[in-house]
Amino acid sequence: MGETPGFHLGVIGALALSVASSVAIVICNKALMSNLGFPFATTLTSWHLMVTFCTLHVAQRFNVFETKAVDMKTVMLFGILNGVSIGLLNLSLGFNSIGFYQMTKLAIIPFTVLLETLFLKKQFSQNIKLALSVLLLGVGIASITDLQLNLVGTIISLLAIATTCVGQILTNTIQKRLNVSSTQLLYQSAPFQAGILFVSGPLVDQCLTKQNVFAYKYSPIVLAFIILSCVISVSVNFSTFLVIGKTSPVTYQVLGHLKTCLVLGFGYTLLHDPFTERNIVGILVAIFGMGLYSYFCTHENKKKQSIELSSPASQIKDKESTPFLGSKNMGHQEMEGHEVKKSNGILNKDSLV
Repeated sequence: MGETPGFHLGVIGALALSVASSVAIVICNKALMSNLGFPFATTLTSWHLMVTFCTLHVAQRFNVFETKAVDMKTVMLFGILNGVSIGLLNLSLGFNSIGFYQMTKLAIIPFTVLLETLFLKKQFSQNIKLALSVLLLGVGIASITDLQLNLVGTIISLLAIATTCVGQILTNTIQKRLNVSSTQLLYQSAPFQAGILFVSGPLVDQCLTKQNVFAYKYSPIVLAFIILSCVISVSVNFSTFLVIGKTSPVTYQVLGHLKTCLVLGFGYTLLHDPFTERNIVGILVAIFGMGLYSYFCTHENKKKQSIELSSPASQIKDKESTPFLGSKNMGHQEMEGHEVKKSNGILNKDSLV
């Protein structure tokens, strides 16, 4: 069955919400950590997830969405895995140079493609692989500076890549196989993600910053920015699951690199951050790669739909079934760490630069 205009509008809306909320939380967290001196990224992420869960709990009480019974063991393991991946990404930034951390983020896309090909038997055309290669080349040119290797940092980065890829693939797979929406999955998994980060966050932050989050003196302006960050995070977490659910983990990673380019551009135009010709060339190459990826995805989807519509079995199935448009969301925030000092941590996957 061909996709309806409503589905396309839903995808566009999910992508727009993800980009807008991610850029907003990057700006907020950059002010909080760089300007106000609050460096406890992992702990802040646990607060984000707790606020997200509380918000969804209130929404569920007002019948904004319905809960759905799912295997709690699956949801618990899924939530813990995502929480661990966030902590490992933060540690990766702490134990590696900014350049090697950016390489870690770039490696998520090819590793995701490899996992989906091996275990989910998903096929990626040569055109899609070419577009992804151009995109990664551009982001690498724009954001990678030094590449300093060390054994502990490399091991942590490999674990971060593996857990992040598996977590994002499961976000997509669980929603489709269990027939749950992004809101339902986020609502049930957020407490486990928040719990593991709430316990490990202060330890990770103390390891990275040599400061104790409980000994920090919270001024009114710091508290105000923390509250604002938590409010924005609800949209970030929701849109993350939504995008992965409506598209794919690979598309979500492509979108993440678009956010990196936008944040770099924003930092230059409004915050007057350092910017070089290399940054400009890299961003332009990355945008070209994103354009190629979008074009090839659209072209291949139309070709697939036309084949399915011409199939007699597909036409019979269309008459007998009603399409279910599932969605998803997840509380993750990727840190665009191009200019952030190691002491700042990374936050979730869409959280700070």
